[in-house]
Amino acid sequence: MALNTEHLRTTLRALEAAVERFRHAESVGNELEREILRMAIVKGFELSQEVCFKLLKRRLKEYGHTARQIESLLFKDVLRLAARHGLLTLEETERWFAYRDNRNDTAHDYGEAFVAETLALIPDFLRDARALESRLTTEPGEDRTP
Repeated sequence: MALNTEHLRTTLRALEAAVERFRHAESVGNELEREILRMAIVKGFELSQEVCFKLLKRRLKEYGHTARQIESLLFKDVLRLAARHGLLTLEETERWFAYRDNRNDTAHDYGEAFVAETLALIPDFLRDARALESRLTTEPGEDRTP
């Protein structure tokens, strides 16, 4: 069954808009808006990953994995399993590992350095998340060559 990915598309659009507005606030020196948007970017990055994670788990159940099996997996194990089923390429899987590591770091430290690292990851993250979203909207077994 094709998954409803509307919430993911919305979170990705919001994240992209926050990054654009952050860069504008930075260019005009609006420190308060910059700080607000910095927090929005970090939370948007986290939320987008969580939505992807939930959608991946839902899709993996359609490949014969039980809910119990899927729920017992850690995030990176879900990514590995998704790669085995062709939902991610190996290169994408490695990048998703980096996104998750960054997300875990930013969850504990909202400092400038972590936000700079997150901002550097966002273009690839948006591209990878949109590619995943596209694959999740096809039926299992349909050609979705990454």
